[in-house]
Amino acid sequence: MDSSALTVSLTATVQLRLVRPEDGASFAEAQERSREQLVPFEPRRAAEWYNADFHAERFAVLLEKDNLVPWVLAEGDRVIGTATLSNIVHGAWRNGDVGYWVDVAETGRGLATAALDAVCRLADEVLLLHRIAASTNHDNVRSQRVLEKCGFEQYGFARNYLHINGAWRDSNLYHRILNEREPGEPSV
Repeated sequence: MDSSALTVSLTATVQLRLVRPEDGASFAEAQERSREQLVPFEPRRAAEWYNADFHAERFAVLLEKDNLVPWVLAEGDRVIGTATLSNIVHGAWRNGDVGYWVDVAETGRGLATAALDAVCRLADEVLLLHRIAASTNHDNVRSQRVLEKCGFEQYGFARNYLHINGAWRDSNLYHRILNEREPGEPSV
């Protein structure tokens, strides 16, 4: 797929675009900067997680997957967040799972909401999906607000859903129905 079809301007200076292997260094720096903020919401990370070469290789692999779309929020060449649509299933289900994150130095700018809105629009209009699902740690109120602002509704609660920060954590389950058209038909 043409990467320009999956690129959106979120603000005058921030773009949502596909990740590139050369984003590894900037991503690793942003993760290091945000390490404390992310601890309650992420799996425990090995030291290699903060290594630019590790992410350059990881990004190259991610770009080869056909059931995943890995975006970065980029201000010039600087990575300030990510959004990923994963577990994409076509056919009768036409579903994907979304995750997102914004650098601690960039929070409060509305970037998570803008990125999630853009991902939903691209999932609907370009990827022709019907539904997007998301989960948040049960106590991650900020992420839940972003989901609700973007039209997601909570449809469930899962005990011990994800292994986060060294323990199994409860999650709230959300989804957004993007359209009611037949599977694979473009929007009008």
